[in-house]
Amino acid sequence: MTEAACIVIKRAVKSYGDIRALDGIDLEIPPGECMALVGHNGAGKTTLIKLILGLARPTSGTISVMGQFPGTSGFDTLRCHISFLPEQAIFQGSLTGRETLTFYARLKNAPTQGLDQLFQQVDLLEAAGRKVSTYSNGMRQRLGVAQALIGNPRILVLDEPTTGLDPDSRARVYAIIEERKADGVAVLLSSHALTELEARADRVAILHHGRLRACASIPELRKHAGLIPELRIKAGQEQMSALARHFAQCIEPCSFVNGVAVLNCPPRDKLIMLREILNLGLAIDDISLAEPNLEQIFAAYTDRTPAQ
Repeated sequence: MTEAACIVIKRAVKSYGDIRALDGIDLEIPPGECMALVGHNGAGKTTLIKLILGLARPTSGTISVMGQFPGTSGFDTLRCHISFLPEQAIFQGSLTGRETLTFYARLKNAPTQGLDQLFQQVDLLEAAGRKVSTYSNGMRQRLGVAQALIGNPRILVLDEPTTGLDPDSRARVYAIIEERKADGVAVLLSSHALTELEARADRVAILHHGRLRACASIPELRKHAGLIPELRIKAGQEQMSALARHFAQCIEPCSFVNGVAVLNCPPRDKLIMLREILNLGLAIDDISLAEPNLEQIFAAYTDRTPAQ
């Protein structure tokens, strides 16, 4: 990393009896980066978050957060700079939204004068004076996001931050994350919503059975996994038949179905294939190149047998 990382994890192991929840994790998150943490249920995501927050200690290995070791006395002074949004944000229903954020601001020793700006950011300003018990699930989730932003933290740890949110609210949350990144905040985002992460995460860390299978940008993950883009062609039945005959020696007939041809297209062959198809002189309705998405990337890494 070119910048001092906010979170540095080296060879971290966490065992519960005979069960290894985490097995030799190496990870660094610098300021201004959004790292997505993905994995099946039980992969170790929650355990890793607990280690970062100092809610659990590693069995072996080291973890440094802003230069301090979580769980030690020196780490307590840094807690106001680290915010966490759990998967299920639970608040006292008898308090109003404003009273709730005021309570958390005092816990963080943060000023309470700027809370209206937080309510406005998550589109809850008009509901700030209402009791939380009257909030919908989505409103409570947005209140949780506002709570995580109190005090301008330098590290944001977000566990499924868009759960229960409508498309507009999800977009708002990701816009807030982008703003915080621009301010140099390090963001660790755990989510199962892989399609949402694709355009928003700078790097993706893939956990599987407690091991870090890969950590890189999405283009790098595609390359390392050996995944090949698909060339998708839409045309009439006669054109499909002509394409099937032309590519008969290298492409299976099942690739030409319902007026759509799906052809594997290695990046180095993209221009060659496009030129070859256009030279056939067929009436093509549409042609596009589809890169393997994050769901396909995730499947490629987690379907493999874990390294011994």
